[in-house]
Amino acid sequence: MEAGGGQPRIIVGVDGSAASVQALRTARALAGPLDAAVEAWACWDVPAGFGIYLAVGIEGFEVAAKQALRQALADAFGSPVPPEVRGRLLRGSAAHLLIGGSREAALLIVGRHGHAGFVPGSVSSACVSHAHCPVLVVPVRADASDGGR
Repeated sequence: MEAGGGQPRIIVGVDGSAASVQALRTARALAGPLDAAVEAWACWDVPAGFGIYLAVGIEGFEVAAKQALRQALADAFGSPVPPEVRGRLLRGSAAHLLIGGSREAALLIVGRHGHAGFVPGSVSSACVSHAHCPVLVVPVRADASDGGR
């Protein structure tokens, strides 16, 4: 599917985990043959039970997500980030936002295990079950500790 009748896009869920860095690399490898743009989505929200932080401010959660996105892009591609890859910072549940975004995507890519949830693979499982486009779940490669490049 093409977003808005233009270039197809691949959405990648990014949380800074090794799996999401590998998902970014996979998306870039597929973007060329699909003539697609890559959008790296970092989703953040105030976790349940953190109501006290609302009085102090929520900026820390947003800043942490922004840093995780920047670091994941740097880990995946170095500098500069390829021009076909854009980062987006969104507030809300990662699973909910990624599933919503899948309505306008050609492909949704997520890592098998990330940092976002308390249940390993919960975001990827939700995306596989409810996305509106094909979903690719990327595991962490055994050689990811050496940069995986």
